Amino acid sequence: MYSWTDTLRFAFQPVVNLRTGAVAALEALARPESGDILAEARRDPELDGVLAVLALRAVARRETMLPLHLNVFAATLADLGGLTPLHDAVRAVGRLPWEVTLDIVPPCTHVPQRALLEAVAALREQGFRICADGIGEGDVPLRLLTDLSPDLVKLDASLLARPAAVRAMRTLCEELGALVAVEGVETEAQCAAAVAAGAQLAQGELFAPPARIPVADVYVPPRSPGSPAMPRSGPSVREFVRPAAILPTTASAGQVRALLTGSPDVSGVLLVDQVGRPVRSVHRSRFLLSMSGPYGHALYADRPARKLGDVPRTVGIHATAWEVLDVVAVGGSDRTSDDVAVVDEHGRCVGTVRLADLVRALAESRVEEAAGLNPLTRLPGSDAITGEVDRWIAGGRAFALSWLDIDHFKQVNDGAGFAAGDELIRSVGRALQQTVAGHARVGHIGGDDFLVLADEAVPVTLVASVLDAPWSVAGRPVTLSLATVVCAPGSVGDHRQAAAHLAPLKKAAKELSGASWVLGLAGLPGHEVRRGVPGAGSARVGYAAAEPGS
Repeated sequence: MYSWTDTLRFAFQPVVNLRTGAVAALEALARPESGDILAEARRDPELDGVLAVLALRAVARRETMLPLHLNVFAATLADLGGLTPLHDAVRAVGRLPWEVTLDIVPPCTHVPQRALLEAVAALREQGFRICADGIGEGDVPLRLLTDLSPDLVKLDASLLARPAAVRAMRTLCEELGALVAVEGVETEAQCAAAVAAGAQLAQGELFAPPARIPVADVYVPPRSPGSPAMPRSGPSVREFVRPAAILPTTASAGQVRALLTGSPDVSGVLLVDQVGRPVRSVHRSRFLLSMSGPYGHALYADRPARKLGDVPRTVGIHATAWEVLDVVAVGGSDRTSDDVAVVDEHGRCVGTVRLADLVRALAESRVEEAAGLNPLTRLPGSDAITGEVDRWIAGGRAFALSWLDIDHFKQVNDGAGFAAGDELIRSVGRALQQTVAGHARVGHIGGDDFLVLADEAVPVTLVASVLDAPWSVAGRPVTLSLATVVCAPGSVGDHRQAAAHLAPLKKAAKELSGASWVLGLAGLPGHEVRRGVPGAGSARVGYAAAEPGS
């Protein structure tokens, strides 16, 4: 008997990691030979649920190990209260729920939001990952997007023409702990714009069009030399996650060998328990070496693979690249090439990261950072510090932003020569670095001006060790001025607002005589004078020291 499923086919489009250039997942797209099945599914939740199951089975027939993206309308979830048949189908095809991301597709305006959120909560409990799809073209209310707290947000490529909107979404996603993807990328210019805006993932015709057979190789434009550097505090491990090759802990060595020999790009296999927690890590080279030795296959083929594995190295999904390197550094040198498993808050594996990807990205970060160092002090410039301020703001951290300069610095150059002035600037920079080493970021923003980003308590140490130190050159003392604005979470929206609050404090500090320190709170009027004498700022004199106490 004829069925509408007889003419239904599926195409697969890769989701690409913009940093590693690897395929991070596959999205299954319905391609009926006749009729508009998607329009019908939008009106019929039961049909939409069936489509999701059929898409899953179509992927399973291709025997791909990549994570999957399945589309489902928001109204379907609200109406059905979840997708029980899909959960059963996932188990039936031998996949795990956390390998499947559900792309929630608009419209959303007339969907009962409470029912939708309850359905999403139930799907999360089962282990499915959640993506908010069609942002920028759809009608997803901002409040609903926040309440959904998705693992991934897909932006329409049309938003790339409005970079401020993309940056705002990136900031929101950082707050929600979500990755940002851009879909519909067709040109290299759009790809570059997505990278510049901070998107971690993308898909579109540029990388690979939808195809009946999933592709493993995609085109990713080379990163331009001017691409923005990653934060010094370290890019998130989420940006480097690759799909993991996973087998149950009961797998035999023969099953692992079949997987590795059939997938030359797989560098290792993770053996996971029933809920997806890594139990053993099987490294490709060491495993195949054991199997290829004398009598190796006869000895091991039918034995549990876990006997040839190691304790897995794991990091949390919120770790930074630097933290991954710390994990790799622990243990024997023979395991430095092992993949590191990335686990969610429940300890379930969501993928792996490769050391080569991290080292490459961190090396690029160091090169970019070195290019921005001030040649006199070798301290980072204003871009590095203000970028760090924005990251602290996005992370909801309280902080103190301090500006420091040398009073009447021109008199040093005029009276003692520019060489003495340069040495003074270097000395102040060294003193700042030594005082706050490991506790703050120090930047040299030009001339005799410095910025210090730190926790609220650090400026007190700064004052005692640097501001109050006796500085002199050629027997003539000069002083330093310090202005600090303390920013509580939510008090400023970005580094520009923080700088705007700092500006009047700087002016107030310069109007004082002697070593001065003015402290203010962002969003509150007035300031407190911690050091300095009012009314005699213009009477300050002269030269400054090459070293404190000289």
